[in-house]
Amino acid sequence: MSLPSPERDDGAVSMEDSDHLDLPPDGDAPSSDEETIKGEREQDQIHDEIADIIEEERKGIISDEPAENGVVANRYRQLLRDRDDASEDGSAEGIPRRAGSPIDSLLSIPDDSPSLQGSMVSSPGSSRVPSLASRPGLGSPTPSFRPFDRRFQSRIASPSLLSPRPSSPSVLSGHNRHVSMSSQFLLGPGETETPSPPWEVVRWTKLKKLNGQAFSEAGKRNFGSPTCIAVSASIVLGTTKGIILMFDYSQNLKMIIGPGTKAIESGPITAIAISADHTTVAGGHASGDIFTWDTSRASRPFLHIPPLDSSQLQNRTMDGHLPNVSITHLGFLGTRHTALVSADDRGMAFSHLATRGTGALGRTVKTVRILGRYPDAPPPSSGKPLKPSTVLAFSPLPLGNVERATDSMGLTAMLTPYLLVIVSTTPVAQTQHKSARPKDVAPHSAMTGCLAWFPAVKLKVPDPSTGSTMSKVKLVYCWSNVLTVLDVDEIPSDDRDKPPMLKFKARSRWKCEEAIVAVQWLSRSVLTVLTITQRLIVLEDRSMRMTEAFDLIHKYIYHVDLFSKQLHNLVEQLDEDDTSMHGVVADAFYMSFKAYKGRIFLLGFNDVSIGALSNWADRLIALMENGDYIGAIQLATSYYTGDANKLTVGLPEDATLRHRMVREKIMEIMSASLKYAFGQRERNKSSVDDQHLRQLAETCFVACQSVDDLDFLFGDMYEWYEDAEVEGIFLEVLEPYILEKTISIVPPTAVKAMVAHYVSKGWESRLEEMICHMETATLDIDQITTLCKQHGLYDALIYVWNQALSDYITPLIDLLTLLIPLVRNANYTNSGNLMEDEIFGVNALKVFPYLSYTLTGRVYPTGERMTEEVASQAKAELYWFLFSGKSIEWPKGSGKVFLTNPTQGDEPSFPYLRMILQYDAPSLLSALNEAFEDSFLNGSQEKQLNGGTGKDLPEEQIFGLTVDRQYIISILLEIMNPADFAPEDTIYLDMFIARNLSKFPQYLLIPGSTLSKVLAGLCNFPGLDLAEDAQLSAEYLLSVYQPPDISTMIPLFKKACFYRILKRIYRNDKQYGKLLQTYFEDPEDQEEAFQCIAECLRPEAGLSKRQVQDVHDVIKRHSQDLVSLDPVQAAQTLAAYAPDLHRFVLDSLEEGSELQFTYLQALLEPDSETSEQPASQLDRDFVEQYVQLMCRYNPSHVSDYVGMVQATNLRLDKLLPTMEDTGVIDAVVILMAREGQVQDAMGRLTKHLETLESALQGLVANADEHADDLDIKETAEDLLRSLQKYTHVGIWLCQGQMKTSKKLNAIGRRGSPSPTDLSPDEALWLELIDTTVQITRRLSSVVAPSQPDRVSSTASPTPVLDSDKLVALLRSLVQHTFTALMTATTTQTSAAPSNRLVSNSGGSLTFLRILRAFLTRAAAKSPNLADLRAVLTSIFSAYAYEESILQLSNRLLEQQLFVNVKEAVDLRQRGWRPRGSTCEACGKRVWGPGVSGNVFEAWEEKQAIENRKREEKKAGLSRPPATPGKGKEISPRREDDSYKGKGKSVDTGNDNHPSEEHATNGKQDVQNSTVEANGSISTRRKDQPLGPLVVLACRHIYHKACLDLLQAEQGGKSHREVDEFGREVYRCPIDG
Repeated sequence: MSLPSPERDDGAVSMEDSDHLDLPPDGDAPSSDEETIKGEREQDQIHDEIADIIEEERKGIISDEPAENGVVANRYRQLLRDRDDASEDGSAEGIPRRAGSPIDSLLSIPDDSPSLQGSMVSSPGSSRVPSLASRPGLGSPTPSFRPFDRRFQSRIASPSLLSPRPSSPSVLSGHNRHVSMSSQFLLGPGETETPSPPWEVVRWTKLKKLNGQAFSEAGKRNFGSPTCIAVSASIVLGTTKGIILMFDYSQNLKMIIGPGTKAIESGPITAIAISADHTTVAGGHASGDIFTWDTSRASRPFLHIPPLDSSQLQNRTMDGHLPNVSITHLGFLGTRHTALVSADDRGMAFSHLATRGTGALGRTVKTVRILGRYPDAPPPSSGKPLKPSTVLAFSPLPLGNVERATDSMGLTAMLTPYLLVIVSTTPVAQTQHKSARPKDVAPHSAMTGCLAWFPAVKLKVPDPSTGSTMSKVKLVYCWSNVLTVLDVDEIPSDDRDKPPMLKFKARSRWKCEEAIVAVQWLSRSVLTVLTITQRLIVLEDRSMRMTEAFDLIHKYIYHVDLFSKQLHNLVEQLDEDDTSMHGVVADAFYMSFKAYKGRIFLLGFNDVSIGALSNWADRLIALMENGDYIGAIQLATSYYTGDANKLTVGLPEDATLRHRMVREKIMEIMSASLKYAFGQRERNKSSVDDQHLRQLAETCFVACQSVDDLDFLFGDMYEWYEDAEVEGIFLEVLEPYILEKTISIVPPTAVKAMVAHYVSKGWESRLEEMICHMETATLDIDQITTLCKQHGLYDALIYVWNQALSDYITPLIDLLTLLIPLVRNANYTNSGNLMEDEIFGVNALKVFPYLSYTLTGRVYPTGERMTEEVASQAKAELYWFLFSGKSIEWPKGSGKVFLTNPTQGDEPSFPYLRMILQYDAPSLLSALNEAFEDSFLNGSQEKQLNGGTGKDLPEEQIFGLTVDRQYIISILLEIMNPADFAPEDTIYLDMFIARNLSKFPQYLLIPGSTLSKVLAGLCNFPGLDLAEDAQLSAEYLLSVYQPPDISTMIPLFKKACFYRILKRIYRNDKQYGKLLQTYFEDPEDQEEAFQCIAECLRPEAGLSKRQVQDVHDVIKRHSQDLVSLDPVQAAQTLAAYAPDLHRFVLDSLEEGSELQFTYLQALLEPDSETSEQPASQLDRDFVEQYVQLMCRYNPSHVSDYVGMVQATNLRLDKLLPTMEDTGVIDAVVILMAREGQVQDAMGRLTKHLETLESALQGLVANADEHADDLDIKETAEDLLRSLQKYTHVGIWLCQGQMKTSKKLNAIGRRGSPSPTDLSPDEALWLELIDTTVQITRRLSSVVAPSQPDRVSSTASPTPVLDSDKLVALLRSLVQHTFTALMTATTTQTSAAPSNRLVSNSGGSLTFLRILRAFLTRAAAKSPNLADLRAVLTSIFSAYAYEESILQLSNRLLEQQLFVNVKEAVDLRQRGWRPRGSTCEACGKRVWGPGVSGNVFEAWEEKQAIENRKREEKKAGLSRPPATPGKGKEISPRREDDSYKGKGKSVDTGNDNHPSEEHATNGKQDVQNSTVEANGSISTRRKDQPLGPLVVLACRHIYHKACLDLLQAEQGGKSHREVDEFGREVYRCPIDG
């Protein structure tokens, strides 16, 4: 990039002068530039001095500062974020309780499933009672509905969903002390009630000794007031008297620089800088002078860089600052003392390089301008106005602790109001990067700008995000409220002599709520930001997360207005629409806000302060000192896990280092907290209650789990709770950890206490869940089994026997022991009391899910999968126990034989299986149904192949491996015989066999006789709730088994209502009649009867006549049912497949019913949206019946339908009575008119109108009497609307008759009637007019009586009828009638307009004859002149209404037409102007100065030709019309009418005169005569080739001949087209 030229105008935004090195705090990698200059020794010494100062001042000063208003505390934001809604007290009430009885949770069956109770139907010949669980009165513990579709489920799930436990300290609940949170918003004092955390976010130290020397009255009098600060190995202040004060970290004034030199004559110090080796100090003055001082010889300046003098300003022989312009920014480049960069408040920046020499006088300084322009510089050539600019922020890149190529490039960042500019000043000044102000800057915000570098440093631990051991150079810069972090990468150059390429990438962006005035790096990963309201914000670099925010307004930070005068024009001048303007230019804070080695240095108006962010250890100590030990544990845990803002508090990002630092502190805090809490409780129990101890336990559990130290929980911590006799709190907090299996090993003492505590609380079910989630290898087996039996915890007992001892038979014996009294002691059982006992009633049922889980290879009760070997052993043992057929001695060798009938000596075969079946056969069969799906039963050969018998096995294993499905079913068939079991139980065996035979036909071989019995048993199901299940099972069985004579089974299927099976049989046997009959009999599938009819009767089915007749017979028998299901679908189906049945179906329905109407409607007027079939072509009887039904059910549609139907399909004598009875007079009129009975139709219509009139008169007459009973007003309006409707029917009738008579007159050429005689159609009009006028006259006196004394007799003062509305409706009758007559008589001859006068007179005569006859009749009937006047008023109002409408329409049309015509004229007059004056093809000038040829003469000739043509046109109008073909020679054919542009070409000139008047809205006529005229001129003057011009919409101009030639040369692609009017259209060869 090139250096900004003098013409360049750049600007900036206000930010600090980062002329120092920002180092990370303790615990992070050192990044001091002194390590490359003076070594680490001095750095450590400086750091220790800072720490000593802060500690000394902290101890020695009792701060009288106001309390911090900060609302940010790292810990509390983390702890309150994502808080769970768990119970505050954590007690048992906060944990979901299990149901008291586990029956509902044993099976995955809905609670509303029907049971066997109340649905028992005993077999007539059976004397056996059902299984115990199915007996009435006891209630079925297992729903009988769909028993083989269910799956057993345990009450205990894994992992448990109970009591969701906080997974990290950020979601701990119940701790409310000193709650505070980090706000992501900037809240001012008083905007929040959230208290501050107990620690100071920043520990501030006022340097009293330094302040006493620099800010005292004597100090200000001697040195002046401090104006800027720089921090390095020393604290350096610049003052208003041009003096520099240097303090060490013991606050000793080590040096006073400037007195007695020229510096104090140069005005206040406005900028200050310290070199990289701390030995040189530079100061910039308000006069524009810059002095540097060697601290070892400070009596005189080391270097003086003066501003330009007047001669240099005029001659511009060298660069430099202007005189009396303040130096606002200053900095050293790299390690050099003689290389500086500076900027002033006029927006100019310079690089200064001094040559080596002896003393200040022996050195020369070379100054190069790197930004801005001089005031008298010439304006830029672009002509753009210059914007005011300044340098808001400015900083050279400081040195890091690792050598980089950028160290020698002298990188300097500058921020103006418009640009960020990064310039390298060595070896030559060159712009490396430019970036414009982001668009995210809020409009009208305060104008601020700041920036700060962080150099490359070496890392102790690789960066977790990049993996690099060295950090990149970073620059943070801010415009207003937008902060951006820029990474700088070095790309090595191929040439070693050249510096590397630099790549700048904006990595992160953050938006603040208000403008930012200063920014500094506290460490490599932590930023500190100062806002315009003097709030300090701490940010993490990578995440851009705000971790702290608090006010510094009480610090009275020094600030000064440096930029508002220079940037006055950028501030809003009452123009709120200009978003580029700013509301205000902020003061500069950069000279007062510095950071060094993790400390913040503030220069105030009255003091200097040092601040350090409190680190993690300080915060923990503060919480402990405040008594919040629970909060301290939570905060320490968050530090350990990394959930807190670790970077801000001085913790490393590396997890291993962080864990090592924090772990020991966590353990110390927990031990101290337990000791303190229980000590306080011992002294005063109320001071530390159970709730507090629960919170402490929850916090310690989270902490111990995070640091992976569970020994502390069951060691020290449990002892504290046990000694205080509150171990129950500890155990309840432990519960969710056990259920989630994060803690699975619990010491025996804790287990014993757990059992005792939970049993005492009545939480046995929760205790079982906990035991089932523990590691059994660590349990005391004797202890736990004894406790489980003692308290009836059978789920836990089974889990312990299975998992700890691999014994699957002992828990089954324990459960069967509970069944013995239930099965054997029938008398006690029948009392109903024993089933209510929890041990016998609930725990005995666990045998079924236990068998289901174990036989399918799942651990009971958690549901986890067993290993293959363990599962095989468990299944073999249980199959041996149940199916060995004998009583078992268990444990082996104990001599204890488990007997199911201990009171009797004889044991039946298969005693255990038999006892379970007698108790609850459905549940056992359901469990076996699940077991059948397991591959263990596939066969003994497969088990041997899998290695099952590869070693010596005990008896139970060998036997169990031989059990398969065939053997199990054989045993079940043997045991569950009808002699020993009731049908209520054997039905389940039948369903079990039927289902599994279809699933495993390759493993089961069952005789046909047995299967026939099974099928018969399914048909004789004992209860209706089993009907669907039995039919489904029968379908399964019939899919693999075909009975020898299926016909003998059909009666059983019919009796059992197995309709699906019957349908399949009939369909296979092609008994289609019976198939359709079955559909009608099936109450759940009747809708499918339509589909069945379609399948049977479609042509592709190939049915015989006999089969078709059977289907028809069934349809006839069930015709009424079919139509009742869906009349529309019935009609459509029969129309498609059995149209001959329509009459039978209609006759079978109730005469005149709505079903008949809907059926016929679907046939004759099908809905086009729902039906794809066209209207059926039925005979006349169907149509007439439909019309008669329509008169009843849809009278408003009759007239429309009658108008569409052919006249031959309707008989008038049959339909008229029905239509008249139902009042469908309009349809009657239509029918009679179509029959030619026009006069009779009008007579019926007038009669009906008079009927309506009488009804209205009667209604009005009785209005007062029935005002309370009827809605008189609405009824009267309905009657008047009916009058209006039928008046329009009469108008339609008259209009139709006029058309008919017109056609007859045209054919017959009858003579016109005499003026006194009326034709039939005129007589028809007269009758209609007379009727409407008489009705109007009579009703007007009734509706709006003129007698004023006629008042309603009711008490209501308001009239019953709306007279105005009714009168308007009445008058509309006459108005509409006369309007229709007028329209008909004036347009009746419009088809022949050749003789307009004749046609108009004929229409007028018709109208006049009708009017004369009407007036004659009216005068005879109404001798009263007033009545006649009212009639005439109605007639003429119709004309006046029509006239007003026409006048309004004409005005609207004329107005719109004028607008359109005016627009067209304007467009025609505007035309197009060519962009050049030469032809784009030949390059010759075509218009304007210098055009060749006599253009004016050509134009005159063209005008003469046009005038001649106009004269000929005028003359032609006076002559007779010319015959086609004449006059071609006089008026030549037009060659081109117009050309269009905008992608199409437009001809806008006929000659070489390019005036804009020739353009007509983008079009211009090109006449052949013009071309000929120009051609003739060309004959006389061959050097003047005049011709038409073409101007296109793109404003290119061509000779027409050139354009045609150019297109001809291009060949393939034509640019000339013809539009829809036959005119040629061009396209531009350039723009297309």
